[in-house]
Amino acid sequence: MSKHTLVLWDIDGTLISSDGAGFRAMQRAFGQQFGMKADLSKIDWAGRTDTWITSEVLRYYEMPVTPENIQAYLDTYLSLLPIELARGTKGGVLPGVLKILDTLHSHDGVAQGLLTGNQKRGAEYKLTHYQVWDYFKFGAFADDSPTRNDLGPHAQRRAKELHGVDFDPSQTFIIGDTPHDIECGKVIGAKTIAVATGNHTRDELDSHEPTMLFSDLSDTAAFLRSVGA
Repeated sequence: MSKHTLVLWDIDGTLISSDGAGFRAMQRAFGQQFGMKADLSKIDWAGRTDTWITSEVLRYYEMPVTPENIQAYLDTYLSLLPIELARGTKGGVLPGVLKILDTLHSHDGVAQGLLTGNQKRGAEYKLTHYQVWDYFKFGAFADDSPTRNDLGPHAQRRAKELHGVDFDPSQTFIIGDTPHDIECGKVIGAKTIAVATGNHTRDELDSHEPTMLFSDLSDTAAFLRSVGA
């Protein structure tokens, strides 16, 4: 049976909660790299890419937004991320996610990948820490573009390269916890599944008109019906 359904997952607030590890690593990285204390709570970064976030932080603190500064900031962040992941005590895979990943992984008709604002290496650190990295053989990441809405076509292309299938947008599902996830799905004509396990409420997500909306993913059967699996 060939693959016919493409499921693309966001990471933070959708698959996992990292207990703020990414935030702490990004904040520490700024101080370590540029010698200035930063309060990154002033930056609205939910659903954004790492490359967008670093540029915005540099701009906010009136630092030169150069490729060299962005790369240095990201490199320092990635060096600190595993340390902060290890320090987290409340993080984990979010409710229902593991059962869904298992079911889709064994489904002959479904391909699942990532569509995330994390850099690929950051995504690997986070998902390896919570033992779910091996479910994903392809994806689109902040390395591909700083603009979230650019990432969908990269994920589609890699899905086709891996599986030899042109996945129809009507059978493509973007799953995420922010309005940016919903928007980037709509850009490629995909169906969008919003889940209120991040920083946005059901009402906030509903106002962006996702195809489907869940409070969390604990109802495995309901989620699988939503993607036709």
